[in-house]
Amino acid sequence: MAKAKEKNRLPQINNKKASFEYEFLEQYDTGVVLVGTEIKSLRAGKASLQDAYCYFCGGELYLRGMNIATYFWASAWSSHEPMRDRKLLLTRKELRHLAQAVKTKGLTIVATKVFINDGGFAKVHIALARGKKEFDKRASIKEKDIRREMERE
Repeated sequence: MAKAKEKNRLPQINNKKASFEYEFLEQYDTGVVLVGTEIKSLRAGKASLQDAYCYFCGGELYLRGMNIATYFWASAWSSHEPMRDRKLLLTRKELRHLAQAVKTKGLTIVATKVFINDGGFAKVHIALARGKKEFDKRASIKEKDIRREMERE
């Protein structure tokens, strides 16, 4: 029972702006390589995906722009760099597919959510996305307003 309550308290850091700015085509859950006290900061909910995106370097996928705050209780020599690039863990097949898709004009890979799974590992939810045009954004706002009105009634 205590473990079930603990799992419900694990934080989820969402990138709310990404769903407004982009149309998601495909979604993946990936592992992420963390060092030192980064996992403790994530469990405390001290992270931000505000401008996070993914890029390929040497056939590997990296996450840039994710801010994991330094852990409060860590000493100066054991703390981590908050804005460093982090390697994402995917299968070769998924990496090849994403690398080919990103070469297509107008597609990018954005981080949408960071969470701790049931096994205690940090995972990043990424999406292959296409940027929305201005009229698409207005349509999204209109849909959200209609949904809100329906819930009120």
